[in-house]
Amino acid sequence: MLSEQTRSLVKATVPVLQQHGVTLTSHFYRRMFQHNPELKHLFNQGHQHAGQQQQALAMAVLAYAQHIDDPSPLLPVLTRVANKHVSLGIRAEHYPIVGKHLLASIREVLGEATGDDLIQAWAEAYGLLADTLIGIENDMYRDSTNADGGWSGWRPFRVVRKEMESEEIASFYLQPSDGGALPGFRPGQYVSVRRFVGEWGLSQPRQYSLSDAPNGEYLRISVKREDAAVGKPAGKMSNLLHREAEVGDVLELSAPQGDFFLHEDRDTPVVLISAGVGQTPMQSMLGKLLRGSRQVRFLHAARHGGVHAMGRQVRQLAERHPQLQVHVSYEMPRSQDVAGVDYQAPGRLALDQVKEIALLPDADYYLCGPLGFMLEQRDCLKRLGVPAGRIHYEVFGSNPLAD
Repeated sequence: MLSEQTRSLVKATVPVLQQHGVTLTSHFYRRMFQHNPELKHLFNQGHQHAGQQQQALAMAVLAYAQHIDDPSPLLPVLTRVANKHVSLGIRAEHYPIVGKHLLASIREVLGEATGDDLIQAWAEAYGLLADTLIGIENDMYRDSTNADGGWSGWRPFRVVRKEMESEEIASFYLQPSDGGALPGFRPGQYVSVRRFVGEWGLSQPRQYSLSDAPNGEYLRISVKREDAAVGKPAGKMSNLLHREAEVGDVLELSAPQGDFFLHEDRDTPVVLISAGVGQTPMQSMLGKLLRGSRQVRFLHAARHGGVHAMGRQVRQLAERHPQLQVHVSYEMPRSQDVAGVDYQAPGRLALDQVKEIALLPDADYYLCGPLGFMLEQRDCLKRLGVPAGRIHYEVFGSNPLAD
């Protein structure tokens, strides 16, 4: 337990963190990578260059300071962070390094505002947080290692099949190079994929949802090629995989992790709502659900048919499984996109306009896609009377979904 003095000192930094948090975390990352460059391979350098990790860490540090009296509301967030850490291979021995540079950054950025008492208070608070995460992560590492077909760290997988699903999404079918068994996983979870990026001279990890249900034969990821846009560089790893990863190549994978997954202990209806490449965890859930008898609704949004991945496969599933109904919206349909076949409605996906499909009694709703899409769909569901406990979501990237 932290003393009252420690908690008071940490809480006193909240206004400073609100104003200078990103400056602090940016300094922290620069400092850590300068003194410990060997840690660069653990961090997404694309997010570093774009400032996403600095922003995410600043928000996390602020939230911890705000909840220092009672951190229990942060437990779901800590569980999500722990899943990410285990997927990336962050271990207990990394925490003292991070702590050293974080405390040094607080002193260096805040200057005269930081006395020894404040640094000691943050050292105690960080130590408690680190011990909590290490405990959660050690349990996850143990479970991953001891599971049938499981492992800890990185395992080589061979690409046995590559399929272009749309103009910008490719699926990679992966089997263990060692010939061993595949692990089970919960539909909706992800793996980290690691590959050397020559331009940076680093191995880089990226997390991709598993896009097919557990089957004992292969793991499948479906990767969107992230092209350059205004203010946004092209994705290094996604372009590398699209351009260079072919059948026979080897990728390194971590064991499946993630706290966004299908609740398989229920028999109530399920509504899957996604946009773009956000359908990848939904494909895994859909495959699992159609092995049973639960009612399923699959609602998807895409810009147009050229970028709509797996549309034909989902339509074929709906023809074979009466419990599945599908609704697709194209924001900008092309002339060759056939209404009523390729898609059901033009424009953005609006749940309040398809209530007869989207709203089912006692249903669970799973959402995945860009942050703006997620916020829009979540808020609409709440307005339509869906309890918050029935809404489950996954957001790609470093941004959390705001409450």
